[in-house]
Amino acid sequence: MTKFARALLPWLAVAVGAAIGTSARYGLDLLIPHSLDAVPWSTILANTLGSFALGFLAAGAWAVVTPWMRAGLGAGVLGSFTTFSSIMIVAVATTQGGPLAHGIGSVEPGSLAQAAGVIIGSIFAGLLAALIGILLGRRLAGTGAREHPTIDDEEDA
Repeated sequence: MTKFARALLPWLAVAVGAAIGTSARYGLDLLIPHSLDAVPWSTILANTLGSFALGFLAAGAWAVVTPWMRAGLGAGVLGSFTTFSSIMIVAVATTQGGPLAHGIGSVEPGSLAQAAGVIIGSIFAGLLAALIGILLGRRLAGTGAREHPTIDDEEDA
């Protein structure tokens, strides 16, 4: 493979992966629809599943797949599937009486505490899912220690 093709392959993998991840995310939104005044469960689920999947792949598969495949699966598929920006918009809208402000317990629209709860809950769910993914990925890969390359290791190779 030429040097140009080797340099282009990760970019193409990310583009194809992004099309797949974005389509999957849109499908999840169609499967679990929500109005602007409801909990966006599809966003929370996408972020949690994406955190699990990336942890699982990084701990198990990264050692046996090519750098362009890591780029396509990580930045491409999972980067476009997860939606950090959406959860932030939900949190901001919560403080303004938008999404999540109606019908959830006794919290009034404009609650900074509820917005913080959305952010902290999402981060906690993502961290827990990533940890479970890493542990499961290591178990299935047959290793308990971190033996797999990181993104920084790729640049050194």
